[in-house]
Amino acid sequence: MSQTLRHPQILQLAREQGRVMVEDLASHFGVTVQTIRRDLTDLADAGKLDRVHGGAVLPSGVRNIGYEDRQGLNEAAKAAIAAACVQHIPNGASLFLNIGTTTEAVARALSEHRDLLVVTNNMNVARQLSGHADCEVVVTGGTLRAADGGLTGPLAEAAIRQFKLDFAVIGCSALDEDGDLLDFDSAEVQVSQAILAQARQRILVADQTKFQRKAPARIGSMQGLDRVITDAPLPRPLEQRCRDWGTGVEVARPAG
Repeated sequence: MSQTLRHPQILQLAREQGRVMVEDLASHFGVTVQTIRRDLTDLADAGKLDRVHGGAVLPSGVRNIGYEDRQGLNEAAKAAIAAACVQHIPNGASLFLNIGTTTEAVARALSEHRDLLVVTNNMNVARQLSGHADCEVVVTGGTLRAADGGLTGPLAEAAIRQFKLDFAVIGCSALDEDGDLLDFDSAEVQVSQAILAQARQRILVADQTKFQRKAPARIGSMQGLDRVITDAPLPRPLEQRCRDWGTGVEVARPAG
């Protein structure tokens, strides 16, 4: 079966099952797993699927995909973005890190930094930094979202507003063509807004899949950011908007 015939059927299976797996598709179509991986990559590049470990899912619209699947999405790109991000954070800095797998990559990339203060509503970030002898970690408290270790709600917001830190490093679930930062959980959005309000410099870390996704809750605009770090050039209209706004854009490409 040709690629042009496989692609619509793969999308139909994803709609019916919610998720498609490489090995299952290879067996279903009688082709190699390498062929299916290319099919899924093509569909992801077209914004029709999101790649996850071992397969793909439909792009989210009103609900996020699972945390474990998000962890497996574009790991190399997230590592490259994180490495670029920490180059802008000096020793002795204070920073916020919010909920997200890319901010968790930033936490890992801070391992060589010294004399840091990190305030976070992300339990995974706190765990990653707990063994860092030269990093003081403050966890906001709040309502625990067991699915991904996020802390949200009024307690988290109130804790964040007790600080004024050097940097906010945040992720988001989607970026629309107008430059709006979007997410799925309104309670998480309110915490991210508080983080941005209490920081002197604001950095967004987001891989290119965020340009292909949709989410219903608005955090704010890229106009209010100092820097965006991603792994591919922005869509041209959005790139122009960032230039007009004075928002710096940095492309950190993964190795290889």
